[in-house]
Amino acid sequence: MSTIGVGIIGGSPGGWASISHIPALKAVPDFELRAVSTSRQESANAAGKEFGVEAAFDNHADLLAHPGVDVVVVAVKVPHHRELISAAIDAGKTVYAEWPLALNLAEATELTRRAEAAGVRTAIGLQGRYHPELRYARRLIEDGRIGRVIGTTMVGSGMVWGPETTRAHAYWYDRTQGATPLTGAALHAIDALNVTLGEFGHLSANLVLGRTQVTVTDDGNTVVPVTAPDQISLIGTLDNGAAASVFYRGGTSRGDNFRWEINGTDGDLVLTAPWGNLQVTDLTLQAGFGKDTSVSDVEVPAAYSADIPAGLTGPARNVAALYTHLGRDLREGTRTVPDFAYAHTRHQLLDAVDRSSAEGAAQTLA
Repeated sequence: MSTIGVGIIGGSPGGWASISHIPALKAVPDFELRAVSTSRQESANAAGKEFGVEAAFDNHADLLAHPGVDVVVVAVKVPHHRELISAAIDAGKTVYAEWPLALNLAEATELTRRAEAAGVRTAIGLQGRYHPELRYARRLIEDGRIGRVIGTTMVGSGMVWGPETTRAHAYWYDRTQGATPLTGAALHAIDALNVTLGEFGHLSANLVLGRTQVTVTDDGNTVVPVTAPDQISLIGTLDNGAAASVFYRGGTSRGDNFRWEINGTDGDLVLTAPWGNLQVTDLTLQAGFGKDTSVSDVEVPAAYSADIPAGLTGPARNVAALYTHLGRDLREGTRTVPDFAYAHTRHQLLDAVDRSSAEGAAQTLA
């Protein structure tokens, strides 16, 4: 297969795509960025100039019609996903959508079925699974180094959902906009937990509004209400019988912003990070086995980062790994990257969390 052409809807300079997708695409040889679109021609032109792309549009229709675009990346606010992803599916393009796939389970179901009916390939931006430290931790567990997993505890910070924000990011605090502490930082971390240890068989959840208002610092210190719960508690049992608990807080902590322990009958694994958004931060892996009385740093073999191009840092690293595997899937006809069907299961999990908190009752997951 020749180089795969990519078009990014939502490719403004300074946006998420500019710090993750763009560097990744430049580093992964299977792909080439061929088009960008934004909501204004001025920003589209700026993106085209900054990223070295001639095809820069102020609407998604022109990008979808571009003959050189094989894969369409949808990297815009969640309320626009349904319209733009549907259009990309109708155009017959492979679609790589940022997480969350949709505003709710009903929309996620619709988009998943639509993609399946059209026979298009899809990918979802749940790239946390590609952390080298996380993949090596999975191997240690599979090899029985910590014995049988009996419990796991994860505590993290959402970082950006603190007491102050800017006008451009005030939507993060509105639960109707789809970019909340639960759907964002917490779900990325929970997904990593599930990929590593298995799915929840049942769970109980409690969603609390710790902060009821936020100050918009670049708008005269305007105070706006918060409707997205920023204190997230989840406890349950995984399919393998292990106990699991997750707590995510909005904003930052003066203590640990990410700590995840995995406890087994013959050892323990500890993953930590200075930043609570697991999918974009750097992880440190520690372990203790058998008669060890404490954990110590674990060196991750180079093989676990072989699919991440050298020189990449920050958010681009795991995104590049996802692109590496997507390129391989498209060439070989395999299906290894998380797709819309998988994203649908994450939306089912979110729905169960919401229902458990609202009803005050444990939920059983299929």
